[in-house]
Amino acid sequence: MPHFLDTNILLYSISRNPADAAKRKQAIALLGQDDGALSVQVLQEFYVQATRPTRPHPLAHQTAVGLVSAWTRFKVQEITLSILTGALQIKASHGFSYWDSAIIAAARALGCRNLDTEDLSHGREIDGVLILNPFR
Repeated sequence: MPHFLDTNILLYSISRNPADAAKRKQAIALLGQDDGALSVQVLQEFYVQATRPTRPHPLAHQTAVGLVSAWTRFKVQEITLSILTGALQIKASHGFSYWDSAIIAAARALGCRNLDTEDLSHGREIDGVLILNPFR
């Protein structure tokens, strides 16, 4: 069963901040597994944040594109009307932001049991998707 990787996992994998060293190591380990899953939204968010000029050590366009391309080896959920409506239902039921709700909807659509993220409540289960903070 695949585990869904949120954007922060991808961003920690490229962090040069010494304070993020342990998180970077854990993120790289998660990305090294074969059972990962992502969404187009996650890949878009990664690209935008990784190349942002105000980011310390922003990635060059080609480097970021190369990483996005490499990560398409995972299952990737496209943005569909079903994901949109699922995200709106999750938002209404659980009060998450639309963007977090869309991540959960994508994880659910791919049949992921776990969602690896530090952005949501560790141990909470939403519609069969268990939120896990791999950095705890």
